Amino acid sequence: MDLFKTWLVETPIAHRGFHDKNAPENSLAAFKNAIEKGYAIELDVRLISDGTVVVFHDESLSRMTGNDGYIKFLTKNDLELIHLNNSEEKIPTLTEVLEFVNGQVPLLIEIKNNDKVGELEKRFIEIMEGYKGEYAVQSFNPLALNYIKNHAPHMIRGQLAGYLKNSKLTFFKKFLAKRMMLNKKYSEPHFISYEAKHLPNRYVKKYKNLPLLAWTINSQDEYMHIVKHCDNIIFQNFIPTI
Repeated sequence: MDLFKTWLVETPIAHRGFHDKNAPENSLAAFKNAIEKGYAIELDVRLISDGTVVVFHDESLSRMTGNDGYIKFLTKNDLELIHLNNSEEKIPTLTEVLEFVNGQVPLLIEIKNNDKVGELEKRFIEIMEGYKGEYAVQSFNPLALNYIKNHAPHMIRGQLAGYLKNSKLTFFKKFLAKRMMLNKKYSEPHFISYEAKHLPNRYVKKYKNLPLLAWTINSQDEYMHIVKHCDNIIFQNFIPTI
């Protein structure tokens, strides 16, 4: 498959859905907005304590819910009690999102896993098995992508990377991520998804045969600056004029 001729390049990708003050990020409302505007949707998946795969970005609950604690300690029953940003929206499961989107627009799904690889990835593959819509998977973790490569080689894989100066990763992991040094041995990506403010650079130029996504674009000015250096954008906070 020539990915340069697919949605991965041709359809702007809404970061955590098309979210605003009335539709929190990674909520069904934000996904509804993206569908109505015809954008592909980027979203994040994590594993919680009872093995449910949920759509949520942060490790901590505080920023998006105002609650103390961490997402990984919740159960599916807990999700009914937690609201996103004082809205009516709740933390959705991946299954709920797939049923809601139902192939209307493509999905770019980020696996958020800094722990032991295996359980989240296995559940993710099982859930996606029956999904008929277009999608791709990406992750900062080359080992997570390696699991996907070995157990679901048909899935389109993308290596997330960047300088990650504000990340909590160790210096060594940032060093590897910036240079994508584990691509060949572990992830063998079909596309690259790189931090926009550090494009172009010599690390991505090595992969000019792969589609390059730039994240996260926050304005039309940023888009106009970066468009000549990438094949598609992951955007938020504005409506891109392509």
